[in-house]
Amino acid sequence: MLNRNRLILLTMLLLTALALWLKAPVAGSQGLTITAARVEGALPVAAPDDPLWQQATAVEVPLSAQMVAKPMWPSPSIKSVTVRALHNGKELAMLLEWADDTRNDSSLRVDEFRDSVAVQFPLIEGQPFFCMGQQAGNVNIWHWKADWQAALLARQSLQDAYPNIHVDYYPFAEAQENIYLAAYTDVDYLTAEAVGNLLALPVPSTPVEDMVAGGFGTLTSQPAEAQNVQGYGVWQEGVWRVVFSRSLRSDQADDAALAPDKLHAVAFAAWDGANGERNGAKSTSQWVSLQLGAAAAAAPAEEVAAPVGAPAAAPERAVPPTNTALVLVFVGLLALAVVAGAIYLLTLEK
Repeated sequence: MLNRNRLILLTMLLLTALALWLKAPVAGSQGLTITAARVEGALPVAAPDDPLWQQATAVEVPLSAQMVAKPMWPSPSIKSVTVRALHNGKELAMLLEWADDTRNDSSLRVDEFRDSVAVQFPLIEGQPFFCMGQQAGNVNIWHWKADWQAALLARQSLQDAYPNIHVDYYPFAEAQENIYLAAYTDVDYLTAEAVGNLLALPVPSTPVEDMVAGGFGTLTSQPAEAQNVQGYGVWQEGVWRVVFSRSLRSDQADDAALAPDKLHAVAFAAWDGANGERNGAKSTSQWVSLQLGAAAAAAPAEEVAAPVGAPAAAPERAVPPTNTALVLVFVGLLALAVVAGAIYLLTLEK
């Protein structure tokens, strides 16, 4: 019995080593692909509930805890985000939806954190590290922030969060009932705003911060004049729906280049303010694929034309060649090993 067990174990080890040497595939899988449907006319960049979004196929992208760099976050609230995408040949719009029981669109108090979501594109060929990129592998990040949108719609200040707060005097500021909204008359005292610090602007121009990163600790906002990503979000009945939009072409060196004839990599991250999530405490996805659907080809006269805006067929993707000879050799050797083992076992029984 001992010899028989040793024979079986040895045979398994040899077959495993042979499979590794031949690089024989054990199983194959198809990654997620988000297809931006080609439509005509203006995109619904400020209308998450527009029926036009139904032209795009919804893809659920799983998210997991960020456990690579501090602050690690083992218990994130957001487990997945559903993504749809549209383009009209000039502009891309992406709709992200996820469940969130509470709307957190203020961060004025020290114990308040905002809801937010981000989209990430590599700035190099291939896929750098999915968490903020890596050295010599920069990424372009679009970060929508619920509190920035709230500031655009109805500007808030500390006096709104703490109505009984008192300030004796702010020099070089115009008199106003809400001192925190008073405009400074001397710009020499607004040095951060003068150099384009987005956090120092009275009101952001867009609720999306357009950034670049090349590894942990390198996240950098693009200049104010380069903030060319728009966004709009709506929270309703426990669901956030956020639209990102940007022109396909951009003159900015740190902007992702988007082209209909390429397969792009994209990743996502989300934060639940009610769960104390901020900075590195978040849910993240791996890289998934994004492709821009082609315009529908003109149908022959005898065929029924496809409806305008229908999702186009996915472009062909290159499939790596399979080494058929090596696979056949592997299968043949496996069969010989099985036969040899069976003959040996029959010999032992005699």
